[in-house]
Amino acid sequence: MSSFLFSSSFNMLIPELPGYLSAMGGAEYKGFIIGLFTLTAGISRPFSGRLTDRVGRVPVMAFGSLVCFLCGFLYPIFTTVMPFLLLRLVHGFSTGFKPTGTAAYIADIIPANRRGEALGIHGMCMGVGSAFGPAIGSMISQAFSMNALFYTSSFFALLSIVILFNMKETLVEKERLSANAFKITWRDIFEPDVFSPAFVTFLAYFSFGAIATLTPDFSGYLGISNRGMYFMVFTLFSILIRFVAGKISDRKGRIPVTIAGCSILILSMFITGYADSVTSFLTGAAFFGVSMGILSPVLSAWTVDLSSDHNRGRAIATMYISLEAGIGLGAFLSAALFANKRENLPVVFLYMAAFAAGALIYSILLYRHKKRASRVI
Repeated sequence: MSSFLFSSSFNMLIPELPGYLSAMGGAEYKGFIIGLFTLTAGISRPFSGRLTDRVGRVPVMAFGSLVCFLCGFLYPIFTTVMPFLLLRLVHGFSTGFKPTGTAAYIADIIPANRRGEALGIHGMCMGVGSAFGPAIGSMISQAFSMNALFYTSSFFALLSIVILFNMKETLVEKERLSANAFKITWRDIFEPDVFSPAFVTFLAYFSFGAIATLTPDFSGYLGISNRGMYFMVFTLFSILIRFVAGKISDRKGRIPVTIAGCSILILSMFITGYADSVTSFLTGAAFFGVSMGILSPVLSAWTVDLSSDHNRGRAIATMYISLEAGIGLGAFLSAALFANKRENLPVVFLYMAAFAAGALIYSILLYRHKKRASRVI
């Protein structure tokens, strides 16, 4: 429930922010809306991973929600382009902390043979927030105002924090918060044990950056008034598949399910990029939702599988750093390729399909290598 409210809080802003920034005179900075958000999320991951393993899971989760709560009150004050972009930079700390602590918390309380299923359920709650947030966000901004939307975002973040007060800390050997907790080493930035799921995550999530950046404008071109419609459809299908995908990966293995997810992701990029009607556009959203619903819990479970108790936060942080890097670069690249010209949209999504194809090829090669190694053993 805490993750649902947190996800709703920051996602309800996404469909309306490109138009809001354009009204300020910053149309050329649309790629920065997602790019700056994911930049600080990625930068903060080594710290959140280290703090999760040393100070505790619950404090890290609470800090992430607190950032969302505060930023909602600051958006109405920061009403020019550069201050707005600075606030997006700060807002990114929220997703740099909350999901890291939550994933570690779940891994602590769930047996290894049900991790995929559990992370699928958690992803489903995040997914409901991702669907509910943009849809209700557009409704609030249209019926009331952007300021009402910002304050609603803060209220949801506050509820997310309140729920955490009733959660028992799962980290056994806790340290007091000190300067030493913030001393980052290379291993805090990158955990080599989880390279494979992190690399696949990086390549696969370029497409998410493009979707978050361009679908609001794409919706306008097709005459869809609610810019959150694509998000709602893709998240609905993501929710429907998450629980099943995680459960199947517990039985059949992470890599085969990852291969299926990457294949569907490539297809979704083609359908979305060449969409010329509302029906084809939302069909692309459905396929994109299925692909993300498969990849999200499975890549998370794969990461946890390869981690140990003492480095779980660090391993999860590495995976999320890769995720944020992919989303951020995807946002910047897609905005640059798009250049506010509708005719460039197919090319943008072809590029995103190419990155997804890289993830697919790597996963297939890794699967074949592991099968050959198992035969030799």
